[in-house]
Amino acid sequence: MVDDSPVVLDGQSLGADDVVRVARYHAPVALHDDGLARLDASWHASQRLVVRRQVYGRTTGVGANRDQIVSTAGWAEHGLRLLRSHAGGLGGMLPEEQVRAMMVVRLNQLLAGGAGVRRAVADALLAALNSSCYPGVHEYGAIGTGDLTALAETGLTLLGERYWLGSTQTPDPIELDSGDALALISSNALTIGMAGLAWQDAHQLLKATHVIAALSFLAVDGAVEAYDERVHLGRPHPGQVAVAAEMRRLLGAPSRPPARIQDPFGYRCFPQIHGPAVDAATDLGRVLDVEFNAAAENPLIVADHFGPEDDAAYHHGAFHSAYLGQALDRLRLSMLHTGHLSTARLATLVEPNFTGLRPFLAEGVPGSSGVMILEYSANSALAEVRTLAEPASIGNAVVSRGQEENSSFAFQSASQALRSLGAFRLVLACEVVAAVRALRLRGITPDTPALRAAFEAAESKLNPDMSDRQLSPDVEVASSLLDDFASY
Repeated sequence: MVDDSPVVLDGQSLGADDVVRVARYHAPVALHDDGLARLDASWHASQRLVVRRQVYGRTTGVGANRDQIVSTAGWAEHGLRLLRSHAGGLGGMLPEEQVRAMMVVRLNQLLAGGAGVRRAVADALLAALNSSCYPGVHEYGAIGTGDLTALAETGLTLLGERYWLGSTQTPDPIELDSGDALALISSNALTIGMAGLAWQDAHQLLKATHVIAALSFLAVDGAVEAYDERVHLGRPHPGQVAVAAEMRRLLGAPSRPPARIQDPFGYRCFPQIHGPAVDAATDLGRVLDVEFNAAAENPLIVADHFGPEDDAAYHHGAFHSAYLGQALDRLRLSMLHTGHLSTARLATLVEPNFTGLRPFLAEGVPGSSGVMILEYSANSALAEVRTLAEPASIGNAVVSRGQEENSSFAFQSASQALRSLGAFRLVLACEVVAAVRALRLRGITPDTPALRAAFEAAESKLNPDMSDRQLSPDVEVASSLLDDFASY
């Protein structure tokens, strides 16, 4: 059951689970008074600063136009021109959940108190989230130094110049203040929101992988000594130790003796190969905890508590997303290797020397193909995971007349992660279908309560017909079971 309690934003404590609840399940959103106080203080500080000094993007142009001074009389029009000129997104429109993730992240960041925007901007974003409408945002435009096109399109939608999607109950258009434009778009909120969705998916699938590997392990009478605590304390990488412990929990002391003195790598080296993916997901979670609650706008507007004369505007590069992009790259690469193990285990499940069953777990007349095609389908999906594992961060772009000469391409990394995880899910689903079929044919039921519950859930939903037939529906059913597997 999805938690329908409000997600309270304060600019300091937003987590990935909160982002997912708002983005995917439309949980209501509320604003904490402390965050609103920081937002208001930053706004008032920005108004005091622009009459005392030049502030990038408010009294000047942006990018290579940073030395171009905007006259006081033209400030409001400057902000509007900035949004219109930067709303240059290309390609198709992003899915609703990704745009909602962007909106909740950006709203929370505003409450961290560094943007210098008016309360009206936050109120409009809040109203949109709670009425389930969202701006149309194009997929191409970001290179990891700010999601400028997506947030400019959002800003124009808040002004009433662009259309809302979803609900017909849309926020009233807001008026633009001179400083709101750059303050709104100076963020990687879209990339961060998408990365939060990817982290949630990866976290669930990595946990489900333990269950799937354990089911296959039982189907081939694996040797549990490979997971013994003493083995892993001898080389205690955190993820490896955690994976081995989880396998011991799921398998217990198997009632059947091992069939071999040692197993192939898909079983024997599972903690050592899956462990890095677990560590990568943990590290990505740490990066996201910072990014969700970051005051990283350029310039950063700081209201000094000792007096208005000490207000400050810091021009900086904290918007650069190197940490996030490289964390996402590492996750995709490490999950590819976990996927390699899944197809390796699938190869053992169709091999009589490992199961004692007919080739390809076939039943019926001689020459039946059984689950033969699952190896092809799983490796096809894995090829997509492999293609998407190439690090986006190896790219670079020099833009704005050479003033911005490094790009993280974190947006591309987040987009690749979401696509890769969809394919990775299908790889695992193919293994589930074969493992459950092998256990059925061998008459084996898991010994531990957790693994038995997972097996019985799969057995109750997967078609028991062993004759040659189309297996695509079975894989779809198995795919839908994986999130439940993560809870066992």
